[in-house]
Amino acid sequence: MFLDEPTAGVDVELRHDMWNLVRKLREQGVTVILTTHYIEEAEDMADRIAVINNGEIILVQDKEQLMGQLGKKELHLQLTQPLDALPPAMSAHPLTLSADGRTLVYTYNKESEDNTGKSLSEMLRQLGDVGIELKDLQSRESSLEDIFVSLVRKDS
Repeated sequence: MFLDEPTAGVDVELRHDMWNLVRKLREQGVTVILTTHYIEEAEDMADRIAVINNGEIILVQDKEQLMGQLGKKELHLQLTQPLDALPPAMSAHPLTLSADGRTLVYTYNKESEDNTGKSLSEMLRQLGDVGIELKDLQSRESSLEDIFVSLVRKDS
């Protein structure tokens, strides 16, 4: 089944019903080819992703493989006290300090996630060793839209 921009101009309720129908068709083994500018729909529905830029297919890949290979994860560490600079002892870790000095951001590739356990634990331990205390932490990972934008910019 080919669906070309099926939710463009559609109200929320109809959109919801349509996606439920498409999910049921997929469960029955129907192949659905979807073109959309709503990348969150592709992220939710697709098994494979093709990225088209300037009329040319620049990538076709399994969604999970694509997200793992090109996606990034960030751990935002909110500090109890702001820092003026990152301590030299922390320079071995992929950390950046926010402009206001209140947040450290630890960024790593999703594909290397299995390898980061030790370095993440080590980094957190070292933060304590140099007297940096955390107030809160949040994690974030790249969306398909983030990856799409980086691919299209890189290819342009």
